[in-house]
Amino acid sequence: MFVGHETIAFALVALLAYRYGLGRERALALGVAAGLFAAVPDVDMAYAPLGLLAADASSPLAAANAFWSASTVVHRAVTHSLVLAPLAAATFALAASRRYRVLAGVGTLALVGVAAVVSGGLAAAVIAVYSATGIAVAVLAARYLDLGVGALAAAALAGLITHPFGDLLTGEPPHFLYPFAEHLLTARPVLFADPTLDLLAAFALELACIWAGVYAYHRVSGVPMRRHLHGRAAAGGAYALAALVITPPTLQVSYHFVFSVAAVGVVGLVQPLQRRLPDAPTALVTGLAAVTAAGAGYTLAYLLL
Repeated sequence: MFVGHETIAFALVALLAYRYGLGRERALALGVAAGLFAAVPDVDMAYAPLGLLAADASSPLAAANAFWSASTVVHRAVTHSLVLAPLAAATFALAASRRYRVLAGVGTLALVGVAAVVSGGLAAAVIAVYSATGIAVAVLAARYLDLGVGALAAAALAGLITHPFGDLLTGEPPHFLYPFAEHLLTARPVLFADPTLDLLAAFALELACIWAGVYAYHRVSGVPMRRHLHGRAAAGGAYALAALVITPPTLQVSYHFVFSVAAVGVVGLVQPLQRRLPDAPTALVTGLAAVTAAGAGYTLAYLLL
């Protein structure tokens, strides 16, 4: 999962905040902060580019495989821990206030120390980058979203805790209980015997999380979604024809499907009868609807073939 991590965290926090009496702007601000914090765990991918150094530069597929292989060295462990998430959330939030930065420093050292003792120097370096990124997000959120320490801690905790669950259908499951040796899951849940349907299920989950974010924004802001949804999105259904020409994608080899189906989103930018581009919300919502229609069309065609 990529964008879905951020949008589902945004949706959950914004909708809950609005439901329990916060104003529209405040609820949206908390949601944005949660979404930003939800992106932080994947900074453990910073190690992955080193895999390209040993890759065959003449083969894009070999380079991609080397990148992802290197990413698994420390990915989805220290930064995806539900056990460490409360300490990390508190540390990030405290660092946004000058009054509590000593405590934030202690929290950072504790996080790095745990990783160093349990997993060694590489994990310690990764969690140091993780901490620095989370602190940067907290400082920016405090400044531009006008959020206090308590609100930041809540938003950070929501983002950090929701993130690992979005990774359940792709790759190895996160080490939810790190630094403890026990694993909640030792293998990725397999929903279908057909590997292509497994990939399509993960794609559908990503789309559902993105739609949740779109719904939350419109629900909380009070702007009707239909204002930003154009009927031309139905053209994305034509992507069903791709089932006739592309190799069925799997979680192991999905680049050709992911990039081509995402490209259908350009439908959101097209206005055949006008010379100007649509506004950003219309382009995004209509583009997302077109990609959804494309995914649904491809899935139906795949099942019928």
